[in-house]
Amino acid sequence: MKMKTICILFISILCLCAGCKQTENPHKIDIIFDTDANNELDDQHALAYLMLNDDVFNILGITTNATRNGGDIGEHYKEAERVIKLCNREESIKLLIGAEGSFGEIKDFLDLTDYDGHQSVDFIIEQAHKYSKENKLPILAVGKLTNIALALKKDPSITDNIRLIWLGSNYPGPGEYNLEDDVPSMNYVLESGIHFELVPARYNEPSGTDAVKASLEEIQKIMPGLGPKAKAPVIGRHGESFTNFGDYSVNLFSNAECHGDPPSRALFDMAAVAIVKNPEWAHTQTIPCPIMENNIWIERPDNPRKIFLWENFDKDAIISDFYSTLKNKQ
Repeated sequence: MKMKTICILFISILCLCAGCKQTENPHKIDIIFDTDANNELDDQHALAYLMLNDDVFNILGITTNATRNGGDIGEHYKEAERVIKLCNREESIKLLIGAEGSFGEIKDFLDLTDYDGHQSVDFIIEQAHKYSKENKLPILAVGKLTNIALALKKDPSITDNIRLIWLGSNYPGPGEYNLEDDVPSMNYVLESGIHFELVPARYNEPSGTDAVKASLEEIQKIMPGLGPKAKAPVIGRHGESFTNFGDYSVNLFSNAECHGDPPSRALFDMAAVAIVKNPEWAHTQTIPCPIMENNIWIERPDNPRKIFLWENFDKDAIISDFYSTLKNKQ
């Protein structure tokens, strides 16, 4: 059997089995979603897609972090809260404030009760202790890895209990927003021994999540009115009032800088949700765990520690399923 097939089978088993002991429906995937929600527009679409796939995912909590764009941690929290309310999940999903600063700024203060990011970090630790090496807790991180690194630093005993899926980097190339926001947190997590799945952006390359794009034209045509009706109107981050996520999606795209022909935006984070839902929508392989030094990836071919690398995403299947999910929730 080819290694790629073995990897896909292994990931598929993890998707089916991770968290089964905690959910009423054993086929649901327990998950924590870690997000810098107010940065661009892909976090919001990923969050809506995750919540509206409620027959697939059991969301244990949404943890937030702040990055150099999108304001302070409060703004990221409020943006996640907007999407939660637009999807009518404010009564069933726990939303937590996470790290404002970086791993290096916070890691020496973890013995305090009110350190920066303590709500999210302590929640991750608390939840991870309910799982095991055989039944791992999936954490899908689509921003910097500060909250995860802090949790592992504070309580290394949870390391084997977590399946981490991270949307970040242009591996094997340099750069990428989530990585550059806190490189030490990524290196710390890579070196921790945690189960690590890397979902790269790879700007302008067909093999990364950057290829999973939606055009402004199709968003304006397809998305109006999609999703459940909110209990009360929600004021968006660009103003105006919304009662469903579909209309808010149009507003987000209309206020963003779109690129290419036709003008489009990549839904990086949403692609990461999609491959947790269906591992067949991308290819995966195991690689020796690299490390980053001076903003350059250092390959370590003799490293016995392996991580998973996702690439070559089925853009059409992912985008189609996103639209179908929103239509089915009207």
